Amino acid sequence: MKPMNAEDRLIEELRKVHRLVVLTGAGMSTESGLPDFRSRDGLWQKHRPEELASVDALLHRPLLFYEFYRYRLELLEGVVPNPGHRALAELERQGRLQCIVTQNVDGLHGEAGCRNVAEIHGSLRKARCHRCGRSHSPEILKRPVASLADLPRCTCGGLIRPGVVLFGEALPDEALARALEAVEQCDALLVVGTSLQVYPAASLPRLALRQGARLWIVNLTPTPYDAFADVVITGKAGEVLSRAVQALGRD
Repeated sequence: MKPMNAEDRLIEELRKVHRLVVLTGAGMSTESGLPDFRSRDGLWQKHRPEELASVDALLHRPLLFYEFYRYRLELLEGVVPNPGHRALAELERQGRLQCIVTQNVDGLHGEAGCRNVAEIHGSLRKARCHRCGRSHSPEILKRPVASLADLPRCTCGGLIRPGVVLFGEALPDEALARALEAVEQCDALLVVGTSLQVYPAASLPRLALRQGARLWIVNLTPTPYDAFADVVITGKAGEVLSRAVQALGRD
C-alpha cells in the first residue's frame, strides 16, 4: 500500500473532525491578489507600517494615516475570495468547521460565506468614531484628505477611523473571547497562511495542544510549531484546501 503523504493525512483527519477551528493569516489574503502593504515603494519605504497604523499617527500625523488607509481600502476594490476561502466556507457548511479565527482585516472569509468568524484584528470593511465609537460607512475613508480641514469627523467631533486594531490598542474583547473559547473547545486547530510570529494569535496553537487538540499547519514557510503538529504541509492554502474539500466531497 502506498504510504500517505501529508495532504492525504490531512484529508483523513478532516473526515474525523467534529469541532475544527481554523486560524488564518496573511497567506490567505495574498492568494486573492492582495499584496503586502509593507512592500509598496515610496512612502512606505520612508515610514514603517507600524508607525502609520497606530493611534499616535491617527492623532499626530493624520494626513499620513489617512493616506495609508485610503491606499489599503483601494486595494480591496475588486478583490474576491480565493479557493481557500471558499473551501473553508464549504467545511463550515458540512458542519466540520466551528469557527475561523483570522488576523486578516479584509473581510474575505465573510464574503466567501463563512458565518462564524472572529476577526481579532478588526476589519477594513468597518469604520467607527475614535472618540464615541459610533459606526460609520468605510466609504468616507476613501475620500482624499489634503489638509486638516478634510479630516473625516463624527457628529461628536471625533475622528472617524478604520475598524481595525491599531498599534497601541488592545484586541477587541468580544472577538478575542470568541477565539479563545473556540480553541479551548476544539478537537483540532488548522493553521493556514501564517508563520505564527504575531501574538496573541501565535499563542493559540499552544492553547489547543494544552487542551488535547490536534494541530495541523498549512503554510509556505516554517513555523515555530511545526515540530508539534500532526500534519505540516508546505504549500498554498487555496490549492491544498481545495484538494482536501474535493476529496471529502467524493466520500
